[in-house]
Amino acid sequence: MSESSRRRLAVVSGGGSGIGRAIALLLATGGDDVIVIGRRPESLAATVELAGSASGRISPLVADLTEPAEVAAAATGITSAGRQVDVLVNNAGGNLAPVPAPDLAGLRRDWLANVTGNVLPVVLLTEALLPAVGRPGGRIVTISSVAALRGPATYGGAKAALHPWSAELAARLAPDGVTANVVAPGYVTGTGFYDGRMTQDFHIGRAGQSPMRRGGTVEEIAAAVGYLTGPAAGFITGQVIHINGGAQPGRG
Repeated sequence: MSESSRRRLAVVSGGGSGIGRAIALLLATGGDDVIVIGRRPESLAATVELAGSASGRISPLVADLTEPAEVAAAATGITSAGRQVDVLVNNAGGNLAPVPAPDLAGLRRDWLANVTGNVLPVVLLTEALLPAVGRPGGRIVTISSVAALRGPATYGGAKAALHPWSAELAARLAPDGVTANVVAPGYVTGTGFYDGRMTQDFHIGRAGQSPMRRGGTVEEIAAAVGYLTGPAAGFITGQVIHINGGAQPGRG
């Protein structure tokens, strides 16, 4: 099989719901073989089922990406047949401390939880798969958040750490023709991010932060990722793409 006719292999972490699921479905519909990684087998299975008759196929891989041994095992499983990784989308994460802590012990717990849950899955999985990323032409996209620019502190701080990390990665990989970018969504509906907090008033308040007076959709975020992982985006690297309906100007 020639390089031009070979099906790409994409790896999407956090692919069991929300934005990660939308990205996986978009890539599979475009003909990529996609491996979705997450901790919940039932959620990954639902993503696989939703793919239906997509021209590419989606395969689940259960792993806790905060654990180095599980990341190493996942990377070995993905690349054991010598297959090249063409696309890596780092989407795993979430706000693991949505309520501010009342004391120093709680602050320490919250910071560790959000750094562990949002930084380690990205850094560990990327480093584990880097030897297999296609050169030239590989694409790495990391999902951050508008919170990286304006908080809340522990979650926003963890997401903000991914911006300079990705910029450094982009500079490191540019000579090999590999791109690395960040997509930072604002308020997006249709995800489980706000489970337990979503009310009509909450939605109205969040939507009202954007001049467009609405939240984004998972499909809109996926579309941006689809472009960044495609052949036309080969000269875009080291960037943070803000998708928030104008709620926050993109300055970092």
